[in-house]
Amino acid sequence: MALIALIIGAAGLILAGDLAYSGLMPRKFTPAQQQQIRAWEVAARWRELPAGVIFPATAKYLPPSALQDGGALTLEAQRLGIARGVPCTLAADPALARILDARRCQGLLRSTYVDETGTYLVTVGVAAFPGVAQAAQASQALTDPRLTHAGHSGTLAPGVRAAKFSGTPAAAFTDAKRQVAGSISDGPYILLYSIGYADGRPKVPVDVDGYTYAEMTSMGQGLARMIARTLTTPPPVPRCPGTPGC
Repeated sequence: MALIALIIGAAGLILAGDLAYSGLMPRKFTPAQQQQIRAWEVAARWRELPAGVIFPATAKYLPPSALQDGGALTLEAQRLGIARGVPCTLAADPALARILDARRCQGLLRSTYVDETGTYLVTVGVAAFPGVAQAAQASQALTDPRLTHAGHSGTLAPGVRAAKFSGTPAAAFTDAKRQVAGSISDGPYILLYSIGYADGRPKVPVDVDGYTYAEMTSMGQGLARMIARTLTTPPPVPRCPGTPGC
C-alpha cells in the first residue's frame, strides 16, 4: 500500500508540474485579437498621449500646388496654445455638434497655429470616437450637400470653434473671424480645422480668391494630416499578453 501511495503521489507531482509549466508558457493572441488590441491602442491615444505630442510646437505642411515646382518646398506653422479638452458639443458649431454627438463623439481637443508669415491662424480640432465605424459615419454625414453648400458665397460651413490665446496673435481669434472650415477623417478620429486672418479681419468671401482659398485650405489640411499621423500610426503587433517568455 505504501508503494501504491508513493506512485500515486509521484504521478500527482508530475501532473501538477505539467500544469504549472503550461501556465507559464506564453499564450498567443489570435489575429483577430491582435487587430482588436491595436485598434484599442489607436483609439486611446487622444487620452494617453501628452497634448504637446498631439499638437507639436512646430508643424510642417505642403504649400498649394501652385507653389510646388517639383522641389521640396515645405511651410511651417508655430503653435500658439492648446485648449482644454471639452465635450464635442462645446467646441463645434451646432450643426456639426449634432453630427458628432449622434455618433458618440467622446471629446474634442483643440490647438491654434500661426503660419510663418504671420498671416493665417488655424484652429485644429481632434474629435475622438469609440471606433473607426463611428468616425466614418460622422465624416459621411459632413458631406451632406446641405452642409457643404454653406461653404460658398461668403458663408461658412459648420466647423470647429476658434480657440484664442491671450498674449499671442490669436488673442482676438473668434468664430466670427473664421474664413474657411473643413475636416478629414482618419481611423477613429475626425480632424477639423477653422482658418482666419491673423490681422483680425471679419469674415470675407475668400472662396472667390482661388489662391487665398488654396493657401488656407492647404494649411488646414496639412496640419490635420500631420496630427492624424501621430494619432493613427499603427502600433507594433502584440505577440502575447505579458506572461513569461513573451
